[in-house]
Amino acid sequence: MVEKPWGRDALPAPFVAPAGQRIGEVWFEPPAALPQLLVKYIFTSEALSVQVHPSDAQLPGHGKEECWLVIAAEPGAKLGIGFTRAVSSEEMGAAALDGSIEALLEWYAVKPGDFFYIPANTVHAIGAGVSLIEVQQNSDVTYRLYDYGRPRELHLDKGVAVARGGALPAHCRAQLPEQGEVTLVDGPLFRLDRLDGPASEAVATRYGRAPLLVIPRSAGVSLGGEVIAPGECGLATSLADLALNDDSQCLIAQPSLLD
Repeated sequence: MVEKPWGRDALPAPFVAPAGQRIGEVWFEPPAALPQLLVKYIFTSEALSVQVHPSDAQLPGHGKEECWLVIAAEPGAKLGIGFTRAVSSEEMGAAALDGSIEALLEWYAVKPGDFFYIPANTVHAIGAGVSLIEVQQNSDVTYRLYDYGRPRELHLDKGVAVARGGALPAHCRAQLPEQGEVTLVDGPLFRLDRLDGPASEAVATRYGRAPLLVIPRSAGVSLGGEVIAPGECGLATSLADLALNDDSQCLIAQPSLLD
């Protein structure tokens, strides 16, 4: 659990913040078998910085694409992803300096089950009152463009240089049904699926016999006979190690480059 000034002292179940602490993130250290992916839970009580990440092509080995699954949201909670219109580099830099970049973002009102894929170069921000699961390339390179006056370093030149001044493509967002198997990401960097009961043959074929991460969303999930509970993240040596009850849900994630 990672304390953050913008974190929360009351977390959605099954998490419980230690007394006197505001928890903003729960990290799962990437295992040696899968160093490419990082899984986090994020909990906000304040808006986070407006930021952007480079691609692997722009910064080899340090690119960052990520995705968010909203698991809880307070009234008025929102995510800012991409812009409402085309924005030039010059306008973006000026808006970052005077704070008006926040108004240029496309803000999505969110509720549990909303899913967003954030390609590299997409300017984005998480608003207050959001709890989400983040699955990302394991990179710590973040360029902050605007931070609401907080005393943290900004990276305007680097951020504007990699940022894309456009909207989030429509295929990068979805509202998940309450039940059913769903492929969330099947891209060149990683794949992510929600299972609802045992995996289908199509999912089993895509994941093969390679290692994967398992993020339980309900009870009834086990790896090699060992139960893993909601709020945990497990490493499976292959999909064959994973067992789910017929009414159990989990997320599974795997780098695509294991193919």
